[in-house]
This record gives sequence, structure tokens and C-alpha cells, in this order.
Amino acid sequence: MTTDAQKSQLLEDFRDYLERSQLDRSADHEQIDLATLLGEMASLKTEVKAESRQFKGAVETLNDAVATLQDGNKALSAELARHDEHLEQQRREITRVMLLEIVEIYDRLSTGLEVLEHYRPVRSLFKRSRDKDIRFIQRFKEGHQMTVRRFEQLLQRYQVRPIDCVGRLLDPVTMTAVQIGDDPKQENGFVLEELRKGFLFQEQVLRLAEVKVNKIHSPVKKYE
Repeated sequence: MTTDAQKSQLLEDFRDYLERSQLDRSADHEQIDLATLLGEMASLKTEVKAESRQFKGAVETLNDAVATLQDGNKALSAELARHDEHLEQQRREITRVMLLEIVEIYDRLSTGLEVLEHYRPVRSLFKRSRDKDIRFIQRFKEGHQMTVRRFEQLLQRYQVRPIDCVGRLLDPVTMTAVQIGDDPKQENGFVLEELRKGFLFQEQVLRLAEVKVNKIHSPVKKYE
């Protein structure tokens, strides 16, 4: 018969067996979970690398697109600048032509006004209508003066101003000599008379002034 001591030993051995079996199963389970985790981490790493390559490719494509867009913007800006410059040149040329026409009209009006200012009626002729003629000429001259002043205001608005010539040394940039004078009181090369008024447009020559320039002829020496 089995004694109590033997029974106790058997129970103890069985308990140890159960504990060892439980530990073995836990170890196997942990080993399986660790292997799965490592596999999943390796798979995730592969996916991250693939996504990283895709992201890098997308960034490179985006950078290329941005560079292309910037180049296109630079080219467009340069083309717009050339277009604006061309339009500005056309505008200035049209303005110059218009101002030259205005200057020509201004010349004629100024000449007419000068004639009216120097007009003196003949006393011996048209005695009956002389007073009427004088009043008519005076009113006509006043209207002419108003017109000339309006043209001068128009030229000033466009920054057009006459070139000062008389009493100055000949400037080939703004003046052209069309006549020669001989005034011993003046030095050589100085302008004696303005024959046709010149004008500057925004400090650039719009029309050259035509002038009479002094040139003193040296006396010819005679040798005996």
C-alpha cells in the first residue's frame, strides 16, 4: 500500500511537472510572438523604405515642376519687360511727332503775333476806317496772344522748353549754325542771333536751334 509520504511525494512531483509544462508553453508562446513581431517590423521597414523612395521621387518631380514654373515666370517677365519697353518707345516716338507738330504751329502763331505787335496803321490811308481797323487789330492781337499762351502751357505740360541760345557759346548738341556773323565785340563761337527756336523735350533735344554764330576774321598780315 501507498503510504502518505509517498502520496505527498507523488503530488509534489505532479505539481512540478505541471509548473514546468506551463513554463515551457509560455516560453514557446513568447518565442512565437517575438518572431512575429520581428517579421512585422521587417515588413514595416520595407514598406517605409518603399514609401520613402516614392516620397523622394514625388519631391524631385515637384522640384522639377517648380523649377520649370520659375523659368517660365522669368521668361514671361522678361518678355513683358521687352513689350513694355517697346510700347514706351512707341509712345515716346508718337509724343515726339505730336510735339514737333505743335512746335511748328507755335512757331507760326508766334511769328504772326510778332507781326501784329509791330503793326502800325498808315495815317494817310483809310482815314475813315482807321479807328475801326486799330480796334480790330487790337482785338485780333489779344486773341492771338491767348492762343499763343495756351500753346505755351501745353508745351510746358509735356515738359517742353525752349533752348537758350543768344549770347551763349555754340553747343553742337542743341544748336546748328546756319549763318556766320562778324562782331568784334563778341568772341568767336558765340551765338549772335536765333534764326529758328530750338526745343528740349524732357531734357532731350526735340528740335535743334538754328543760329547765327560769330566768327571774327583775323586781318591778313602783309609782308614787305
